[in-house]
Amino acid sequence: MGLEDRDAVRVLHAALDPHSTGSAELIRRLYTRWFAIDPDVRDLFPPELHHQRAAFGQAMHWVFGEFVAQRAQAPVSFLAQLGRDHRKYGVTTHHYGTLRDAWYTTMRTHLIDDWTTAVDDAATQAINLIIGIMSGAADAEDGPPWWDGTVLEHHRVSRDLAVVRLHLDRPMPYHPGQYVNVQIPQWPRRWRYLSPAMPADPDGYIEFHVRSVLGGMVSNAIVSECRPGDRWRLSSPHGAMEVDRDGGDVLMVAGSTGLAPLRSIIMDLSRFGDNPRVHLFFGARYPCELYDLRTLWEIAATSPWLSVSPVSEYPADPPWAADYPDVQPPRGLHVRQTGRLPEVVTKYGGWGDRQILICGGAAMVHATRDALIAKGAPPDRIQHDPLSG
Repeated sequence: MGLEDRDAVRVLHAALDPHSTGSAELIRRLYTRWFAIDPDVRDLFPPELHHQRAAFGQAMHWVFGEFVAQRAQAPVSFLAQLGRDHRKYGVTTHHYGTLRDAWYTTMRTHLIDDWTTAVDDAATQAINLIIGIMSGAADAEDGPPWWDGTVLEHHRVSRDLAVVRLHLDRPMPYHPGQYVNVQIPQWPRRWRYLSPAMPADPDGYIEFHVRSVLGGMVSNAIVSECRPGDRWRLSSPHGAMEVDRDGGDVLMVAGSTGLAPLRSIIMDLSRFGDNPRVHLFFGARYPCELYDLRTLWEIAATSPWLSVSPVSEYPADPPWAADYPDVQPPRGLHVRQTGRLPEVVTKYGGWGDRQILICGGAAMVHATRDALIAKGAPPDRIQHDPLSG
């Protein structure tokens, strides 16, 4: 029966459960076996593989969960995008073939006590389907596997925040609100997701807002070490966060550099004379970290449909704020409020009649989403990037 046998697929799904003790070991052995039978593929990945293995395990656990539920559309779309995106690593048809062999053998060895004929059929069909979709989508894609660009400007706007502007060798088409995978020269083969902070530009200009995170090698290098002239590499865009201009008024909640994709959407909306009302809550720890208030003030000054509410967790700036540019714009925006974003946003109600977009760190996204739902906002009206929450 193969994939039609839900009990057999459940065995495979459980083996990939990231909360189980054996899943991490299964994925580790899979990569070890793959590199053993195809040594060249090791050079496509960064030296440390913890995050790569964890991301692969979580993604495949979700895919097999969709197989258990007998849903095909979402995993097919996801796997096709994954295949197209993996072109940036230099993955070839040959590599997909060796991955198939390593994956099947590792699963069979790992599940030896539960490996029945039905599980064998399900594993064979699932692995062939996953590899086939990814490889086929990569082969069918006629666009470039990556875009290279040169850093033109690097502005340290706060202690751990930077605005970086680049010029791409060729323009990248993307929708406002999408995100891309970025590789920088300081850390080759280590990719980090960033959201463009402006709509796609026909001349190839692009802007990113980056906050360094504890232990984040790439983000810390971008904030502290990036210089004009650096050459970056960008993958194809992902994500589907958007505003439906005919879908009613909008609530946007941005934490720190989570502002970038929402700013891109707002800048795109400013092309139109008639828009739904947009209320943006832009939050940070300190007032000095509300780094892009002047741009938001400039847009709001000529866009009566846009309201901006600054929010900071602390009422005053720390001493080190004097080392960085003053971010306060002229009068015109709402008075800055103090508190955590979820509490500040929901004290005005559940916003259940709005399209809701939330961007920022995972903890903030989860907390804000949960607080809005508790206030009555329909979950299906809330959008956020899958990487954010």
